[in-house]
Amino acid sequence: MSEPDPNSVTFHRWDEIHAEPLKGGITRKLITGDRLMIAHVHLQKGDDVPRHHHENEQLTYIISGALHFWFGANDERELVVRAGEVVVIPSNVPHRALALEDTLDCDIFNPPRKDWLTGSDDYLRR
Repeated sequence: MSEPDPNSVTFHRWDEIHAEPLKGGITRKLITGDRLMIAHVHLQKGDDVPRHHHENEQLTYIISGALHFWFGANDERELVVRAGEVVVIPSNVPHRALALEDTLDCDIFNPPRKDWLTGSDDYLRR
């Protein structure tokens, strides 16, 4: 087996990545590898992320602010996630969220979200 190529390493600065505008005051920045995606998602107080689900496993780390999450097809579970806290969302679990404050969250996905890369994520654009 050959050694991995050190020239395949990439470097990024969040402040140099274009913020993609979405619905309401939501914006996001993406960095993608072959098997992982990381995103900085900014939400303004009152912004909502409609119920959706995806095959991708998701970790959401709240850097600042707070998100109120509902999980399940009928909102069977509620959870408020605040700065310094992380929620792990398994594949295909329906979820939605509401920003309780201006919030910066860091989302990590495996595999990368194809709908986010292609712009076919209509639930974030209406």
